[in-house]
Amino acid sequence: MKQKGILLNTKDIDLVNAFDEMGDSHAASSHDTPLREDAFEMDDELKMELIEKHFREIMHILGLDLTDDSLRGTPKRVAKMFVQEVFSGLDPKNKPVGKLFENKYHYNEMLVEKDITFYSHCEHHFVPIYGKAHVAYISNGKVIGLSKINRIVQYYSKRPQVQERLTMQIGNELKEMLGTEDVAVVMDAYHMCVSSRGVKDVNSSTITSFYSGKFKEDEKRRTEFLKYLTLKK
Repeated sequence: MKQKGILLNTKDIDLVNAFDEMGDSHAASSHDTPLREDAFEMDDELKMELIEKHFREIMHILGLDLTDDSLRGTPKRVAKMFVQEVFSGLDPKNKPVGKLFENKYHYNEMLVEKDITFYSHCEHHFVPIYGKAHVAYISNGKVIGLSKINRIVQYYSKRPQVQERLTMQIGNELKEMLGTEDVAVVMDAYHMCVSSRGVKDVNSSTITSFYSGKFKEDEKRRTEFLKYLTLKK
């Protein structure tokens, strides 16, 4: 089969047909990031080598002059950025290890860490999503170092995402890591797929939330958490 003069194999045809069926709709397929079973059989060096090769071809198709000093190194830079930086959260080996400590102070109120800056990428167009995450939990006898909360947010952000999934992944990870149901997450983000293309609305942001345990069952707890988010520094 040829698609606009390009020879496609059977796998390519299936992908084209799937895209034609979906069109420009923004469907989310799973609560887990969709990954193939063999996603980590290839080492990072080979991944970067192949991405560099294919991105060079993309640039060539776009008509860019890859002999230009400014563009010559771009394919390699993009490959390194994809594997080691902006999509490093795909690889479980990069998952932060949360060391827990005894709650010796017997602090039984909520702990809130707000305004955690995160950068992610929309899985529909591979353009940035960025904003702030606000996280709270109530100790069940254990506490975690504050920086680990930031690292969990960053780990799940560093993969192609939809904001709803990202919010749930952070919330569920904190529940499991802390051994408590009492977790809340609110994320407020700007989507470049909205502001830089399509409708081109530069003012709107998207807010998603995750509540479990006391934050889900007790309206006063939720209200208290949300009130803290409005406090000025």
